[in-house]
Amino acid sequence: MRNKLNRLCASWLLVFGVLALVGCADKTDEPRVIETSTVTDVDGNVYKTVKIGDQWWMAENLSVTHFNDGSALDFFALNDADTLWANATNPSYTVINDSLFGYLYNFNVVENAKNIAPEGWHVPTDEDWKILEKEIGMSEDESNALGWRGTNEAEKLTVKYSRGWPEGSALFGTDEYGFQAKPAGCRLFNGETNYQSNLTFWWSASTNGNEAWYRYIDANQTRIFRQHTYKGYGMSIRCVKNS
Repeated sequence: MRNKLNRLCASWLLVFGVLALVGCADKTDEPRVIETSTVTDVDGNVYKTVKIGDQWWMAENLSVTHFNDGSALDFFALNDADTLWANATNPSYTVINDSLFGYLYNFNVVENAKNIAPEGWHVPTDEDWKILEKEIGMSEDESNALGWRGTNEAEKLTVKYSRGWPEGSALFGTDEYGFQAKPAGCRLFNGETNYQSNLTFWWSASTNGNEAWYRYIDANQTRIFRQHTYKGYGMSIRCVKNS
């Protein structure tokens, strides 16, 4: 009788053990819960926003044409002479891909005291970007490094399955955090434009002498690039909420 009871107890323990393991596996495999909201700019454009760690980020690139006081930015079309963009000294923007992925701005827009970000938000500093990168898995040392850093952090920020990016690229977006990175391109400081839909650049609000810090994702990389460059580039802007 005792042996039968022992076998019965052992059987139940095995069942409970399997159920416990299944429960743990199910919990581990649960998709990340992404907290979202919206924010509206001075032009009335509504942007999706997402909470990543303790930060709220826009989940779309900025597409505003005025500062918060209503003053307009200068606009340069793609068919304008490259020299016009290259010689622009005022806060300026340009549009490629029919503004599908937002507008591209020179750094004069970022550093202007009139503020291009929606009320209560700001253009992220280099440190804001580092906080984001560490939240999604990058180490402290990597976040402070230059050039390509990390392992697959770019994929975590890129739209799922890299939709809109070149077919067959190394980048395979998981969009684990709802950041929705898309290939917005860039306009060089000399006015030339990238039309390949294979990269995206974002300004930070931080400077290094006469240059400014930025972030860059490329279709042929799974990592995130950090560097500083000429302020005459046209790059996208993602805003982060004031803490």
